Amino acid sequence: MAPGAVPDDAEGRVPSRTQSVTRSVNLLQYLEHHHDAGVTELAEHLGVSPSTAHRLARTLFDVGLVGQDHRTERYHLGPALIPLGRAAEARSGFDLLRPDLEELAEVTGESVNLGVQQGASVLVVLRVASPQPLRFDQEPGALVPAHASAMGKVLLAFSPPATRPRPARLASFTPATIVDPEVLAAELDVVRARGWALNDEERNVGVRALAVPVLDGRGDAVAAVAVQGPTLRITDDRLADLTALAMDRAVVMARHLAGRFS
Repeated sequence: MAPGAVPDDAEGRVPSRTQSVTRSVNLLQYLEHHHDAGVTELAEHLGVSPSTAHRLARTLFDVGLVGQDHRTERYHLGPALIPLGRAAEARSGFDLLRPDLEELAEVTGESVNLGVQQGASVLVVLRVASPQPLRFDQEPGALVPAHASAMGKVLLAFSPPATRPRPARLASFTPATIVDPEVLAAELDVVRARGWALNDEERNVGVRALAVPVLDGRGDAVAAVAVQGPTLRITDDRLADLTALAMDRAVVMARHLAGRFS
């Protein structure tokens, strides 16, 4: 069964409203990362029967959240999501931060991301790509495991301890990935004390990233800003300068978001 899937009731009973909502969200998230999908594919991903997947897709289709190609009968994200996404972006104020990210990318020469916490992951909200031909980019909408991300470690470190996810184990991606929750907890203490985090080839070999928090009035992170690139450019002797540039820009971003998160 796919991660996050909610199985059909073993006795064939009608799923609860909570299950239906969870499955609907999972369906939309799947379509976010796939061009389109048929009923069988959706059923396999959700861990439900084809008839249940068809019912969910048709319900979302009826309200415009999902569209369908009538030639292939495959489903895709629907037009009703466009105004919802624009309204959410406007409400968050993150659209105001793009000029700051562009400036940071220009002065560092590296790719810059803005991310927010989504459970045990980081959701990439905005990205400005480096002009360098050798670069590492994460598309907006990408979900990255927080423990293997500079942005993730910043978001966890600058969040109330009670809200931090506590997984029993952490997935490994490279030899440098932190897989011990106790080691991660100690790392988060260091991150909070110094004000920034480093991803040193913990997600992808040959890629380094540093991140700083965008803080609200309580000192909690509402977002994180990362500067990332190949290890041959994000060298130890550049870390201090890159971190200072990112911190200065994060302070400006916090001012732009003042009052939106309270």
